Amino acid sequence: MQTTEVDVVIIGAGPAGCSAACILAEAGHRVLIVERESFPRYKVGESMIPFTYFPLKRLGLIDKMKSSHFMRKHSVQFVMPSGKASQPFYFSTRYDADVSQTWQVLRSEFDQMMLNHALEKGAQVWQQREVVDMLREDDGRVCGLRVRDPDGVHTEVSATMTIDASGKEAFSVARNRWRERDPHLNKVAVWTYYKDAKRDPGIDEGATTVAYVPDKGWFWFIPQHDGMTSVGIVAEASYLTRDGVKQPEAIFKREIAQNKWIESYLSEGKPVAPYRATSEYTFRSRYCAAPGLLLIGDAFGFLDPVFSSGLLLALKSGVMAGETLSQCLKTGDCSPSHFSQYSQEMCEGIENMRKLVYAFYDPDFSFKDLIAKYPELGGDVTDCLSGDVNKDFSHLWEKIEEFCAMPESLPYGQPLVEAVPSELTA
Repeated sequence: MQTTEVDVVIIGAGPAGCSAACILAEAGHRVLIVERESFPRYKVGESMIPFTYFPLKRLGLIDKMKSSHFMRKHSVQFVMPSGKASQPFYFSTRYDADVSQTWQVLRSEFDQMMLNHALEKGAQVWQQREVVDMLREDDGRVCGLRVRDPDGVHTEVSATMTIDASGKEAFSVARNRWRERDPHLNKVAVWTYYKDAKRDPGIDEGATTVAYVPDKGWFWFIPQHDGMTSVGIVAEASYLTRDGVKQPEAIFKREIAQNKWIESYLSEGKPVAPYRATSEYTFRSRYCAAPGLLLIGDAFGFLDPVFSSGLLLALKSGVMAGETLSQCLKTGDCSPSHFSQYSQEMCEGIENMRKLVYAFYDPDFSFKDLIAKYPELGGDVTDCLSGDVNKDFSHLWEKIEEFCAMPESLPYGQPLVEAVPSELTA
């Protein structure tokens, strides 16, 4: 058995894990990222929203993003099943130039950029290493990881803090049985990639399009560089598998005809990638932190992707967690209670976005009807959809409740302040 010792070990080299690693390594802490796969690797979830600018700026990545060939995104539009498209919602009507232009990224390239940036900051990275267990002290406190390399050799990594950035699989959440499902947001996604699908001209070329299908399902249409487009459908499983159709390719091809805009824009291109499917169920971890353990990104909580909030929440949580943990390491006190503010801000932001997701899926609600009745709410809706999620939207929720019910906040995501061995070793 080999051994090594660091200040912080991070499970997963995605945007959340690399963000935290950048912050911690830049502050002089010894950081090791353990990644199961070999980069570059495939990942879905390509669209950024405007307020992603701020964690990218904190990480020092804006210049790299501006010099990249990633597609520039200036707006989002919504399309009815008939093919009638809304006017594009341009971010520049609300925000300064830096914030109002964001990006559509190819995740294999963006995530590699993030990983390289973490290495430049001084983090250490082990790729193709599988985490097989969390190390614990007698009182249940997490004190590192047991890792296996491709040859089957095990290494014990001792660390003051372990960060779980393992994505939706949420290694520690599964081990501790902390996964709390949202009662209603349980969708299925089917997607692929098209080459040379139709594009709108000018600054509209990189717009995200949300195209509705019956029963509150929707297509995403995300233009990327080199003529590639990410396109997929999200809906209830009962809708997508109706008439006994279960193969992803058959589902996708059938649904193209359910939205005339999608049908038209895809008709000029051709599919060039496998058809993939996954569950898009929303969940929250019962706790965001426990003695020796901190959760970030999708491991902390996953939210339905309709408003492209995933990259923002991953980067924001990584930066915030990294900065908080750095201060804790400097004082020598990494007690879970120090992550209460982190938990509060992340849960507040997720809940605000979650309320809009609930409204989106409610058959009695439409943004068009809301803004027609209350034009002054347009700014609040734009702010929330753009990622300015940590503000008071209570007036917005009151008005939306005239159209549909708003969900109660999920009562999860706070730190487990006191060590409870039964919780940590279940």
